[in-house]
Amino acid sequence: MKEIVLDTETTGLSVKEGHRIVEIGCIELENQIQTKNKFHCYLNPERKVSQSAFDVHGYSDEFLSDKKKFRDIADEFLNFIDGKKIIIHNAEFDLGHLNNELSLINKKNISKENIIDTLEIARNKFPGSSISLDALCKRYRIDNSKRQKHTAILDCELLAKVYINLIDQKEPVFQFNIDKDQTISQKTIQKYSKKIIKPSSEEINEHNKFLKKYLTKNFF
Repeated sequence: MKEIVLDTETTGLSVKEGHRIVEIGCIELENQIQTKNKFHCYLNPERKVSQSAFDVHGYSDEFLSDKKKFRDIADEFLNFIDGKKIIIHNAEFDLGHLNNELSLINKKNISKENIIDTLEIARNKFPGSSISLDALCKRYRIDNSKRQKHTAILDCELLAKVYINLIDQKEPVFQFNIDKDQTISQKTIQKYSKKIIKPSSEEINEHNKFLKKYLTKNFF
């Protein structure tokens, strides 16, 4: 099963205010394992970047001025995601901007049916807790130290790891829940599914022979 982890950066928050996409990042997963296939581009948004957006990603108008426009990469992008589930953190935002760009060039919108929103998964799994990408990286002990600014391709790399943890496909780790005025209250191990293979009688006998041969009697 192939899936696409996707993230965008924009000139601002609201499509209604005319904000546009300045970066698209996509990485491909096959059976939850990252492949070598990626799609990444910076885009000329044909408008100025808001100060608040610049503070988040650091892409200036000058830097973006000579980049391709969305219409120039649309077909390549659509071919890359075609027929695959798309994993997005806060899908309403990214999907809104992507479908706005597609509408501007008279292309068919991306259906919500193809979207897996990790924000919704995290909200259901950890009600009342912080579920930003940074917070989830911290929860799952994923190194996000390189995330000084938001960049679409780096955020995809982090989100891929978060997603695998959210769907319980990663090796278990200890988690320590510490209350403000208390010491460690509990240790929990994430549930995960692994096949347990029991040793045969012959293997047990061989193991016992090994112990008797190589360990001193003080151990028995």
